[in-house]
Amino acid sequence: MSVLTREEAQIRARLIEVHRYTVDLDLTRGDARFGSTTTIRFSAREAGADTFVELNPAALHRAVLDGHDLALDPAEIIAEGRLPLTGLAEGEHELRVETDMAYSRTGEGMHRFTDPADGETYLYTMCCMSDAPRVFAAFDQPDLKAAFDVRVTAPPRWTVLGNGIATRDGDPADGRWTLASTQPISTYLFAVAAGPYHSVHTEHAGIPFGLHVRRSLAPHLEADADELFDITRRCFDRYHEIFDEPYPFDSYDQAFVPEFNSGAMENPGLVTFRDEFVYRSAVTDAERQTRAMVIAHEMAHMWFGDLVTMRWWDDIWLNESFAEYMGFQILTEATRYTDTWADFGVRRKTWGYDADQRPSTHPVAPAPELVPDTAAARLNFDGISYAKGASALRQLVTWLGEKDFLSGINEHFTRHRFGNATLADFLDSLARSTDRDVHAWADAWLRTTGVDTLTPAITTDGDRWSAEIRHDGGHDGRNPAPRRPHRIAVGLYDHAPAAPHHLVLRDRVEAELSGAEPALTLSFTGPRPALLLLNDGDLTYAKVRLDPASWSAAVRALSGLPDAVSRATVWNAARDMVRDGELPGTDYLDAARTHLPHETDIAIVQGVLAFARTQIADRYLPAEQRPAALNTIAATCRDLLRRTEDGSGPGLRLSAVRTYIASATAPAELTDWLEGDTVPGGPALDPELRWQILGRLAVLGAVGPADIDAELARDSSATGQEGAARCRAALPDPDAKRAAWDAVFGETALSTYLVTATATGFWQPEHHDLLADYVPRFFTDATATAARRGPAIAGAIVRYGFPTTVDATTLRLGEDCLTTPDLLPALRRPLEDQLDDLRRALRVRPTP
Repeated sequence: MSVLTREEAQIRARLIEVHRYTVDLDLTRGDARFGSTTTIRFSAREAGADTFVELNPAALHRAVLDGHDLALDPAEIIAEGRLPLTGLAEGEHELRVETDMAYSRTGEGMHRFTDPADGETYLYTMCCMSDAPRVFAAFDQPDLKAAFDVRVTAPPRWTVLGNGIATRDGDPADGRWTLASTQPISTYLFAVAAGPYHSVHTEHAGIPFGLHVRRSLAPHLEADADELFDITRRCFDRYHEIFDEPYPFDSYDQAFVPEFNSGAMENPGLVTFRDEFVYRSAVTDAERQTRAMVIAHEMAHMWFGDLVTMRWWDDIWLNESFAEYMGFQILTEATRYTDTWADFGVRRKTWGYDADQRPSTHPVAPAPELVPDTAAARLNFDGISYAKGASALRQLVTWLGEKDFLSGINEHFTRHRFGNATLADFLDSLARSTDRDVHAWADAWLRTTGVDTLTPAITTDGDRWSAEIRHDGGHDGRNPAPRRPHRIAVGLYDHAPAAPHHLVLRDRVEAELSGAEPALTLSFTGPRPALLLLNDGDLTYAKVRLDPASWSAAVRALSGLPDAVSRATVWNAARDMVRDGELPGTDYLDAARTHLPHETDIAIVQGVLAFARTQIADRYLPAEQRPAALNTIAATCRDLLRRTEDGSGPGLRLSAVRTYIASATAPAELTDWLEGDTVPGGPALDPELRWQILGRLAVLGAVGPADIDAELARDSSATGQEGAARCRAALPDPDAKRAAWDAVFGETALSTYLVTATATGFWQPEHHDLLADYVPRFFTDATATAARRGPAIAGAIVRYGFPTTVDATTLRLGEDCLTTPDLLPALRRPLEDQLDDLRRALRVRPTP
């Protein structure tokens, strides 16, 4: 695949202007290829210009420029991924390219999926960020926007969806569809979906709304359609209240598609989501809130990214950070989900904190030279561009004021409508709406790396006391970083007189740290509070510490803090202290054991249990302490189950059941649950829970291949296929491990989802002795497989298939692998991150 450099994109943008694409897709040519004919109307700004079009065809039949066939070597063009256009005359041109394109099984380009539940086939495109040339010939860069006219030929029974409203042409038996012409959009936002989709339609504010899913999930979509439409309408209306620019496209379809690599994609007029968001099994209210947030996030992109698009990928934060911030904020303002920032703090923001403390971190708005090409840009769709960027924007709103912030945003939309913009353009728009120095703020927040730490020290003097807030700059894993300015709230909490295990807010005071000084002192009259909480309300992005007396109060009464965001802030402080080696992991587990049974916010329960189970038990404690840690986690879950045995708190109960399953060290109870098809007192076991139980029993050696086959016969869906692959790989059997390894790293072209499922099942802490010989093989086989199968598979292999052994040997082998020349960037970056996390685990583990 061709990698476009920023310099090449800048030159091409100066040389040409693209007006319109006419794309004709033939989806009736079999299960391996589809036909793609593209006509591009563009103009050259100077005589003799040389440029190129990107395309990644399986076969190139013909290329015609201004009515003349181009002399070309199809094999060379296929290998290079570029069609050269040389000596262009100044003025208007028309290029027509006729190709066959290959279907994808990795979610890149035109993905093809056959549903094992009923044999039906579904297609959809994923063109972000440089995969449009897998579908059609394109000048593939975000600042060469153009209108699109699209025609599709599909099997007669199929539905076709796209960026514009789709209508059938002539006789339905011909399977011809035409999509309405689009506004100017970037090539990475091109979207088509086709197949026998089940659809639900409505209309709101004169805009057609649609929900679409494969037929085997139709009953589950029908069950949730009212909720999905209600969230969509509420977010749509709220965006129209705060944005001057109305929704800029002709329709709003949301398609839930199979084997989707991302959470969702903001294609204008046709947003695509992973179809796990159409729930076929029980989920918690926090998971429904997450789905609603993703809906709000993608809708924000209609303005942030689609209406106004970044010029180059160094400004991806102008898309993702804004959509992330707006997704949580709009959900809080317009829907029943009013505690979304607690969820953000305890489950999303930590993604940014972790990423920002690795050597691979980067500024929210990196310097252009740090994003020299599309391969480098692909790596920045990460916790920095999403979670840290959203946190920075929340601090900006706190510092600037919401009125001025929204005024600047609307100015930005007006000035760059259907065009492209940079960070400098955005800052100029903000500057028109405020007297504050937004350029200096951006330099401090968007051009730096690392996480600041705020630490209180309290002194008392008679009836007065003071809190010195020490302000340390961050560290990006390589170098210290300068301090940022912060506007925070400081919460002062006392023990409730009649309920000492509860805390009541005495006062919440505002403090502004300029960043110029290493500390700020606040003075008060009266007794010191039981708990002093920095960054109460979680309005800034910084690690916070608690003074010893405040930590003692938190250990005693954390679940008695009245606000969920405040509790999330304390849990994050505890998490950071564990990761920094300042709090034993066992102390965190004890706090969870004490307080989670009394916690009412499901997101906090899920976030704390996930960190306890996957990080503390599996990575931060030595192997001999792991069984005790799992027993503590299981006991915590049992307490949650007892608390909810009356049927209250079904989400809390479900969270407890899931983590109990994952933490079980003996198979007998899980076997009883599986055979009885229920957890005593509820819930009944739906397909997801059954696969989770079977997976844990496989790890413990309590089931075999026949049991997995029987469960697959019971649930033959795509999710069932993934569950079976995960369970087979989890069996503590040499033959099963060998078969799983060959499936991931061999010649079989598994889909990304099946690679993920198999890799997830393979590595288990209980099987370290059995898997010792595979640790060195991982680094050689992952390198070869990534080079052969591309970025999506490379990312899945490292994220889900990295060895779970926490030892110096694994670290050394990984560091040796990083010296491999020409390592695929999509493999190198996550490998660097895994190795840094491994170093941290080795530092944190207590010395025997």
